[in-house]
Amino acid sequence: MEKLGRFICKNKLFIVIISFLLLIPSIIGYFNTKINYDILVYLPSDIETLKGEKILTDDFHMGAFSITIVENMDSKNLLLLEDEFRKIDGVNKVISASDITGTIIPLSILPNEIQNKVAKNDSELILVTFENSTSDEKTLEAVKSMRKIVDDSVYIGGMSAMVLDTEIIFNSQMLYYIIIAVICCIIVLIISLDSYLVPFLLLLNIGIAIIYNMGSNILLGNICYITKAIAAVLQLGVTTDFSIFLYHKYEYHKKHEKDNDKAMIEAIKETISSVLGSSLTTIAGFLALCTMQLTLGVDIGVVMAKGVLFGLLSVIILFPSLLLVFDKQIEKTKHKNLLPKFTHTKNFVTKHYISIFVIFIILLVPFFLAQRKTEVYYKLDSSIPDSYGYSIATKKLKNDYNMSSQSMILVSNDTPNYKVNQMVEEIKKLNGINQVLSPTMLSSLGISDLIIPDELKEMYRSDKYTMIIVNSEYDIATDELNSQIEKMNEIVDKYDDKAIVAGEGPLTKDLVNVTNTDFINVNYTSIFVIFIIMLLTLKSISLPVLLVITIEFAIFINLGIPYFMGTKIPFIASIVIGTIQLGATIDYAILMTTKYLEERKKKKDKMKAIENALDSSISSIIVSGMCFFAATIGVSIISSIDIINSLCTLMARGAIISMLVVIFVLPSILIIFDKLITKTTFGFKKGMI
Repeated sequence: MEKLGRFICKNKLFIVIISFLLLIPSIIGYFNTKINYDILVYLPSDIETLKGEKILTDDFHMGAFSITIVENMDSKNLLLLEDEFRKIDGVNKVISASDITGTIIPLSILPNEIQNKVAKNDSELILVTFENSTSDEKTLEAVKSMRKIVDDSVYIGGMSAMVLDTEIIFNSQMLYYIIIAVICCIIVLIISLDSYLVPFLLLLNIGIAIIYNMGSNILLGNICYITKAIAAVLQLGVTTDFSIFLYHKYEYHKKHEKDNDKAMIEAIKETISSVLGSSLTTIAGFLALCTMQLTLGVDIGVVMAKGVLFGLLSVIILFPSLLLVFDKQIEKTKHKNLLPKFTHTKNFVTKHYISIFVIFIILLVPFFLAQRKTEVYYKLDSSIPDSYGYSIATKKLKNDYNMSSQSMILVSNDTPNYKVNQMVEEIKKLNGINQVLSPTMLSSLGISDLIIPDELKEMYRSDKYTMIIVNSEYDIATDELNSQIEKMNEIVDKYDDKAIVAGEGPLTKDLVNVTNTDFINVNYTSIFVIFIIMLLTLKSISLPVLLVITIEFAIFINLGIPYFMGTKIPFIASIVIGTIQLGATIDYAILMTTKYLEERKKKKDKMKAIENALDSSISSIIVSGMCFFAATIGVSIISSIDIINSLCTLMARGAIISMLVVIFVLPSILIIFDKLITKTTFGFKKGMI
């Protein structure tokens, strides 16, 4: 480690220059990394609904579709609008009832069963299908083009419109996420550090590490917008304390060394030995997300693990170089330390540790039960504000046509027509079914095959499958729709065991099933991995258990609060927040515990040991917790995308709760279980206990 320290000190200016030059490829990588705005693509590829989506894309050239509402437009202009849509690159088929009746025959010629479902209150529906998938760039560009050629009397719905609106909102706010996070962190760092310049150098160091991390994402092909939104602020919040630790060590050794280089070498050595263990627990916590079946976990986990690694490397290599290069300027901008000593806090904890432990025991069970009962939602369009095009179109479809979700049944062409008709009739009888459209139904209603446009025929049939469209009045991701889909699957299997039920509703139902399993797997994996790392680093059997229980208690409170407040959280938050909070804040507990063990091994009694541990660690824990809070709270306030808003709110609140639990609850646990700890921790001899 000393050789590394000497190399860094000797080549400090060279390191700074190279670090800035490396920003060029990183920035290029950042801007060329594709961002995915469709969470459903992260479902496991082997589930039946995704196989159905592949058939729709490959056989029907229907990777996505949009139900568009046209108001106050006669048949002639409506057909002209359809022709305009057909010219757009990426659009496959465009169909409406007017394609059957033309410009002369009125829509009233159609059977009431169809007429009332496709035209109502001076409005008419147009079904537009796209060649590529929902979130494909070509599809999104097609939706943009459709929006450009219509006025306020045309409303474009569908999943692709939702994805596009998500992209528009996200891109308009992303810069503000970073600005707010940086401003909040600067305020915290100016208060907690003794120089006006160091906070800016520290954030420059972390900012470079963030750009390296985000630029390297190009190697992953693409990342989710959720990952992009939280990765930078999370990396900022998690790795700031590494830099603070190095700066404090450098300042300490400067008082005992005449040569700044020698002081920095010692600071680097101590930082590596102290921070390496805590960074491993954080990286392990993030990598636990890779066990999710929903591969969004891999997306977040890998990006965040890389972020911690880049942050650690920048603290060891770049930050020392910056401190040495700007040492004179740092000395000129020194100010009085504004952070209090927290003496009253230390005295309160040591005096009332039994009462604190009793409160901990009393609250543990109700918050454990509460966090298990916190309701989650899976409705992905909840993140779109009411003023955006997708939300307006979806609301009109629901209010005017009682249409909330669509499913596509892909029936084998080997299935006889009479069986298909029986299946359709049985599905119609299900509660909440608004409409079932199939080629066989059209002929049974007296619509001759001769007047059905070829475009409509091609839309419904491929070489292997016939498509049946089912409209439901139930909202996506509701218990009612999921139950309806289960019953629909039972009916379909009865008539054709090769048939597949696809569409947004079935995909979201699979999302529910997959994430329920992920929640258990991810939490257990993160606890187990972090437990093993602490077992090796702390060399104790009891401490990993006690520390994990301490942080899990903080997680229970964080996830239990929404239950008591009567609020729902997005499904992804319920899965990842526990792992993120455990991985990011277990460091606070490790810091406190390490100081406590050092004092006990010096033959200090347990009360004196905890007093000294609090003295030496409480400020660092508060600064780390407040930086994590500062980096995430601003995003939670300004983001209008509810998934990002909720994630950042939970992270910000979790940082404060973990900080308070470690400062107040952990000391009481260490005191009460002192005998167990000293007997089960390597390095204690009989004379020390």
